Amino acid sequence: MTTASPTSVDPALTTLPADPGGGVLSSRYRALTLGIVSVVLLLAFEATAVNTAMPAAARQLNGLGLYAFAFSGYFTTTLFALVVSGQWCDRRGPLQPLFTGIAVFGAGLVVAGSAPGMWVFVAGRAIQGLGGGLVIVALYVVVGRAYPERLRPAVFAAFSSAWVLPSIIGPVVSGAVTQHLGWRWVFLAVPVLILLPLAVMGPALRRSLEAPSAEEQALKRNDLDRRRTVLAAMAALGAGLLQYAGERRDLLGLLPAAAGAALLLPAVLGLLPTGTLRAARGLPTVILLRGVAAGSFFAAEAFIPLMMVTQRGLSPTLAGLTLTSGGLSWALGSWLQGRPGAERYREAMIRTGFVLTAVAIAGAALVLVPAVPTWVAAVAWGVGGVGMGLAVASVSVLMMKLSSPEDAGANSASLQMSDALGNVLLMGLAGVLFSALGGGSVAAAHEGAGGGGSAGAFAVIFLTMTGVALLGALVSGRVRRA
Repeated sequence: MTTASPTSVDPALTTLPADPGGGVLSSRYRALTLGIVSVVLLLAFEATAVNTAMPAAARQLNGLGLYAFAFSGYFTTTLFALVVSGQWCDRRGPLQPLFTGIAVFGAGLVVAGSAPGMWVFVAGRAIQGLGGGLVIVALYVVVGRAYPERLRPAVFAAFSSAWVLPSIIGPVVSGAVTQHLGWRWVFLAVPVLILLPLAVMGPALRRSLEAPSAEEQALKRNDLDRRRTVLAAMAALGAGLLQYAGERRDLLGLLPAAAGAALLLPAVLGLLPTGTLRAARGLPTVILLRGVAAGSFFAAEAFIPLMMVTQRGLSPTLAGLTLTSGGLSWALGSWLQGRPGAERYREAMIRTGFVLTAVAIAGAALVLVPAVPTWVAAVAWGVGGVGMGLAVASVSVLMMKLSSPEDAGANSASLQMSDALGNVLLMGLAGVLFSALGGGSVAAAHEGAGGGGSAGAFAVIFLTMTGVALLGALVSGRVRRA
């Protein structure tokens, strides 16, 4: 459910198209709207389908020990691609990064779908992350350049709505494909499906967009841009080294761990507002909470289908359906926080959102007890979706409220950075815990319902992420300025 924002793009340099009237599906915008929403739809379907197919992929490739890295590897490279795409869009317009990103994303799917081993599979996921980061930023820039201001909220609403259908049918389709054709086709089929929206929106994009002028490009070629690119590369490399060190779990692993920390810490300090890591009052805490929410929720979510398959003996389809309730209720939570009169309760909604997320993660862990019905996990994840909808949307609204007009772009970019970093670090931590506690044992995974060895690993992951979410609830009071 994570989306990136192109807000590193200076609004003053955004081309404002003339407004001829009509809606997003009028003859002028229909092909463009259908095309870009179709791309978001396919990205969303792939994201929801992966959760369902991943247990089967990891087991067949004998790579359960690297299970979490197949997720965190995606977010690690996305972290770098977000910065690159924003600057590429500034200098050349969004067409090149958009189509390059789609091609790279497709290549990553092919690598993952044809992987002979788990490390190659993880590499394919990392390639996907590069492409996905390029694409999502470029799509948002397309909206800013190709649509008049009055139509942009409708397009962004369509982006959000594009996640609802995949949340419902993604697990069913992915589970059926995994069971009857094999998990590889979940990855190999998507590149073919991307061709249609590309053909629809390609001509419309070229008609609607022009590259920035030479003067605009010159304004963006400065040391700050190069510095942010270097910092993003340092953050991605540092996070990767920490994940590799966590996989080794020996004395030699201390070397990449130290190098990773030495790269990641200054990069994070440079990319995020001053005071973010110590939860300074106001905007720094708002930025921090975005990463805490995303990291805790998605790190737990990644392990729910695997838990349902290995501990309760569910099929991939039923295991994936456990997450459907979260996608639907997320939209409900977002809608609730936007109701008239809700603004006065913004801080309370953030705190409530974190509490509901913590309750959901702990509730999902109850399914490790054989006497607890498996549907409890689906109910719990529905509660978590409401919590995430309340918290994430409210954090975004509060960030804009606390930002001056000239800082809104940079602060929005920091929000996305926090989101990606939270996913990388907490997903990586979950992977280290899972592997260290024996969860990566293929034998344990094949023990079926109640399958002993890895149950404790799942329990520790869910307990840890519950604690992180509760920490977010405790810190949420610091969103107020002193």
